[in-house]
Amino acid sequence: GMFGWKVAALYLSMGLMVAIVAGLVIGKLKMERFLEDWVQKILSGQTAHPTDEKLSWVERFQAGRDHVKEIVGKVWHYIIAGIAIGAAIHGYVPEDFMASFMGRDAPWWSLPAAVLLGVPMYTNAAGVIPIVEALIGKGAALGTVLAFMMSVIALSLPEMIILRKVLKVPLIATFAGVVACGILLVGYVFNILL
Repeated sequence: GMFGWKVAALYLSMGLMVAIVAGLVIGKLKMERFLEDWVQKILSGQTAHPTDEKLSWVERFQAGRDHVKEIVGKVWHYIIAGIAIGAAIHGYVPEDFMASFMGRDAPWWSLPAAVLLGVPMYTNAAGVIPIVEALIGKGAALGTVLAFMMSVIALSLPEMIILRKVLKVPLIATFAGVVACGILLVGYVFNILL
């Protein structure tokens, strides 16, 4: 609604391209060895798959509740720390400062800097829209702002902490690197075309 159909269509197609290419690259790298051991056991059939068991609906809900409690119990303090860092940046880094290095005439490094600035922030797509709107209103380049927005959503610190439950660090780093490259490409394409 903010930018019109052309921008939305280009953003959608580029976003899908980044997702597909990232999946293909990670698949070609054969990084299954960097899944956590318990995930590898399930995939290899060494442990019973949850669908193999005959559980009642009540037992399924209880098992789900127990797993959620276990996962949240292990990561909640990291998530709170990530949210606190993001809130500090969101609340105390002025939009004028951010817009000053995200403008159309900004140097080449402004786009990677915007992506890096987005990583510690934590919000969803709806929560970042007011920030995007304010930055665009202050003269920031559309591609740089979209790259910032994508990094906030796809590469946030709390998301990486949650992924750590099932992925080992080399796979998380590869995922973040491949996705960051795709986000940078999207930002540069938007800055060149629009």
